[in-house]
Amino acid sequence: MRIGIVVYSKTGNTLSAAKELRKELSNRGHDVSIERIETKGDPEKDPKIELKIAPLVEGYDALIFGSPVWAFRLCPVMSVYLKGIPSLAGRKVALFVTKELSWKWLGGGVAISKMRKLVVDKGGKVVSSGIIVWKKKTGASSEMPRIIKDLVDPFV
Repeated sequence: MRIGIVVYSKTGNTLSAAKELRKELSNRGHDVSIERIETKGDPEKDPKIELKIAPLVEGYDALIFGSPVWAFRLCPVMSVYLKGIPSLAGRKVALFVTKELSWKWLGGGVAISKMRKLVVDKGGKVVSSGIIVWKKKTGASSEMPRIIKDLVDPFV
C-alpha cells in the first residue's frame, strides 16, 4: 500500500514522530513517503496563513496527518491545509498530534476532533488517531511506541 504521511512541524517533534511511523509502516512492507507542509511566513506571528508547500494527496492509497497542538487546539496551519484538500473520498486516514502537556483534555482531544471533522467532511475514513506527548527536556513519552503501533495497525 502506498501511504503518505503529511505533517506540519515547526520544532521537529511532529516530524520525528512521522519518521517513526514511516519506519514501522516500511517494516510492514508499505511504500511510505513523508510530505511536509510549509508556510510563506511565520504562522505564529501572521494570522493570515499562506501555504508555500501544500502536499498533494493524489497517488496515495492511505494517508496519515500529523500536527502539533498550539494553544490547546489544532495548529491553524493544519486546519488551513485540510480545508484546502479537494477530496479524501474512499481513503483510510490516521491522525496524530504532538503536544507538551500530559493531559489529553489540554488540547489533544480538541485537536484530534477538529482534524477528524475536517477529514470526514472531505470523505475520508478515520481509522485511528493518537496523541503523542513530547516534553522539551525528555522527548517523546514512553507511550509513543504503543501509539505508533495503534496508528499503524489499521493499515496491516
